[in-house]
Amino acid sequence: MSEEAQVGSPVEPPRGMFPVRLDDKGRLKLPVVFQQYLDAMPEKKLFVTSLDRRTAQIYPMSVWRENEKFFENFRENPRVARNVAFNAADLGADAEMDSQGRVLFPTELRRELGMENQTVRLFAYRGRIEVLSEAIYQERRKEASESPAESLEILERAGLK
Repeated sequence: MSEEAQVGSPVEPPRGMFPVRLDDKGRLKLPVVFQQYLDAMPEKKLFVTSLDRRTAQIYPMSVWRENEKFFENFRENPRVARNVAFNAADLGADAEMDSQGRVLFPTELRRELGMENQTVRLFAYRGRIEVLSEAIYQERRKEASESPAESLEILERAGLK
């Protein structure tokens, strides 16, 4: 692909679920497709956090800045925005992907979410990378498996192709 064709193209996130492991130093080795995705971003800085104290997220800094503006401007229930922003600050930290494709997770985040030296699952969602502990992955898998035919039918009626 020519450089001209790439300039206006949006960066497409990886598709699928990826099992990976946090090492004993709290670093997450990203699969190559996620490394390529993050390398294609104009800014290399990341924010690693949890908004719900159950799952972790890796945000490209540009996406995280949008969230910060959202928290500041959310007037429907300012207390909710303040609490979610607090969770993010309490468990989060700036990070960068190193030359080997690893991202360091904050110690408190790893401990609170039970991710220390564990296998986790990654998937791209809404501009961020979701990181699920094995327990949360199994919980979500069970929930998604309870009525897949009915869920699909509802979405197809709404326009899913």
